[in-house]
Amino acid sequence: MKYILLWFYFLSFSCIAISQNHDTVHIPVNRLYFHDKIKNEQKILDLHDGKADKFLNTSANEETDLKASDIVFSKITDLRFSVEVNKEIEKNNDKIRQLSYIETFLKQIKQSLKDRLINANDVPEVYSTFVKLLEKNRRGEDISDEIKPVSYPVAKINTAIFFDNKGYANSRNLVYLKYAALHPDQILKSIRPYVQESYADSLITLACKNNPVQIYSYAQSKTSPEGKLIHRSENGMVKAVAKLSQTPNALLYFPFLDNLLTEKITIDSIRKFVGDGENGYDSVGYFKLLVKTEIEYFMRMAPPLRDTPVAMFGVNGLRETLRSKALQHFITPINTLHDVNNLNVRMKAIDPLSPVELYYMLVMGENDIYTSSYKHSFNRMMQRMGTKPRGDSLLQNVHFDFFKKFIKMAANYNKLDTFLKTMPVKSGEILMKAFVANLDKTGNLEDAVDVADSYSSISDKNLLRTIFNYVVINEQRNQQEGNTRGKIIYNLLKTIMMSADSTVRIDLSATLGIPSIYDIEAKDFKDENGAIVQQVFFYGDDDGKAFFPSFLKSFSPKLWNINIKKEWVEIKALKSNVWVFANRPLDSDENLDDSAQVHLNNYLENNKMWPTVIVHRGHSYWLPRTIHRMSGTAKVVLIGSCGGYQNLNEILQVCPDAHIITTKEIGKGDINQPILNALNQNFFEGTSVDWRSLWALLTKQFMNDPKKEVRESWENYIPPYKNLGAIFIKAYNKQAEASNL
Repeated sequence: MKYILLWFYFLSFSCIAISQNHDTVHIPVNRLYFHDKIKNEQKILDLHDGKADKFLNTSANEETDLKASDIVFSKITDLRFSVEVNKEIEKNNDKIRQLSYIETFLKQIKQSLKDRLINANDVPEVYSTFVKLLEKNRRGEDISDEIKPVSYPVAKINTAIFFDNKGYANSRNLVYLKYAALHPDQILKSIRPYVQESYADSLITLACKNNPVQIYSYAQSKTSPEGKLIHRSENGMVKAVAKLSQTPNALLYFPFLDNLLTEKITIDSIRKFVGDGENGYDSVGYFKLLVKTEIEYFMRMAPPLRDTPVAMFGVNGLRETLRSKALQHFITPINTLHDVNNLNVRMKAIDPLSPVELYYMLVMGENDIYTSSYKHSFNRMMQRMGTKPRGDSLLQNVHFDFFKKFIKMAANYNKLDTFLKTMPVKSGEILMKAFVANLDKTGNLEDAVDVADSYSSISDKNLLRTIFNYVVINEQRNQQEGNTRGKIIYNLLKTIMMSADSTVRIDLSATLGIPSIYDIEAKDFKDENGAIVQQVFFYGDDDGKAFFPSFLKSFSPKLWNINIKKEWVEIKALKSNVWVFANRPLDSDENLDDSAQVHLNNYLENNKMWPTVIVHRGHSYWLPRTIHRMSGTAKVVLIGSCGGYQNLNEILQVCPDAHIITTKEIGKGDINQPILNALNQNFFEGTSVDWRSLWALLTKQFMNDPKKEVRESWENYIPPYKNLGAIFIKAYNKQAEASNL
């Protein structure tokens, strides 16, 4: 298919090639160097995906990649030759300047693809704008009129190229305003060069609405350019935050900022829980106040008010603080004592919490809570609801806040049946109907992914039938309404749910039109040099430092050679071209692990080694950094405590065809390494990876393990072909792109 499309594009643009007839264009010796620099940048871009084939394989859409490839390898070549034949460019220096702009354009494309500022779909617009600006700049005209209507990435890339244009200053302001609109959380970090501009005050107000914590941080320094800008503001919210910046422990007051601004609560009433910084902090009382405020704020966000309180979201906002305090004061203590058999000792931290407070602790701990911690906390929540607990009453008390997340977690930990039995059958049916309703109305796929993940964890056949029937009803409704997005979501869920029934033989890969989720061919793991490269991300906290030695010991000297370097280790198979690279877990407090990962990535890129297996060894809060650093060439990604839709979606944006292995808990070395050993055996033998066969083999191995914790942990691992959330995202992205959604 790729070559058919290439032929199509060749025919489409053959007139350009014929008219310019590159072979007849004479390039003077004194300009050959500048042409060679352009050709060198094309070669570097060609290796962006790890293969030198004049094809940019950067997206899931082949036609999109072909259009980008045509620009980089064909149109740019035409453009550099056009500089030589353009009679309006007479002087040597002017021709060199034009060629330098073209070289810089390629450099900008390369860096922007690497930084994920753009993708292949953006390249045509970036190029068409560049061509317009190249001509305007040659004529000495202001380029800012062309910068105004385009998107931020297009504006940023092209403005940087024409830094010597008379309209550069105005264009730079336009770029920054576009950036600020997209990233209000970055305004204070980037506004210093623009503090004297007329729009600076309005941007400070926008920044405050998005993240008042940042305003607080910068307001503490009244003499800094940002501090002066904040303290001169006449906006009421900005002034209140600036004043609060003088209060000790102000960050603990921020979640209640909306109520403070409207005088529904006072600083003194919060201070009795916060204390004075040295003494008096009441962790339980503070958490209870957070829960009470969350319920109040959520009611305001629901119809008919639809009012989002100040500091509800963002860093140190109400939701984030509620999550961090649930983790700090309750989840971490009971996780840490997971080996303690006496439940009164292990679960002591949650003794003061009511059923509603335990509910919020559970949903806020989705990414971090251990299986046993969840189950014991759930049981205590049910016990404290009385001798005749009513699950529907609990949900009414929280006004159904996070109820879909609660149902998903209950299903994943086999507690949903228990919860539903505490309410009348009719109430349970209404609840499950709401669980699968309006999935097309949200701004993302999170709720739909939760439904997919939950379905795979439910064993009750009646409940499965109920959920499936509601999905079918919603699919029919969206068909009648002509809602394309809704039809895709519910049709995919229906297909995935049908595939979960062993009596219905459905090949999801073929049915959904996505690459195979059941196997990976051996050749797909190799880079252009025939090497299979694996990269393991370690972090320099106590766990990373503790587990790293056992990780190294797992590589037998009979099979592997280990080369320990300053910041990473290189592990090379003795009898095959298989490599494992892992950064050393250097001290995270000093960001040494971060530097090690950056330097290792640079080393791999400079040596044209492209990892196809990625392993995340660390807590869930480190995962975003792994995702940001992982190679787009990855075919297998092994992570622990994935955290649901957000992380799955980000992984698949980086590696659209990746096979993702996740676990409901933190990944364990006793399990991760045998998985990698099994993969390496395939690599040594040069055979494809068949997940169903490999998983059956591993299941037999782990179920016979003498360690109970290993057997229990293995049950929480999910293979790629059963990772319904990831399968749903892959299939949705493909169908949405085909439908131009």
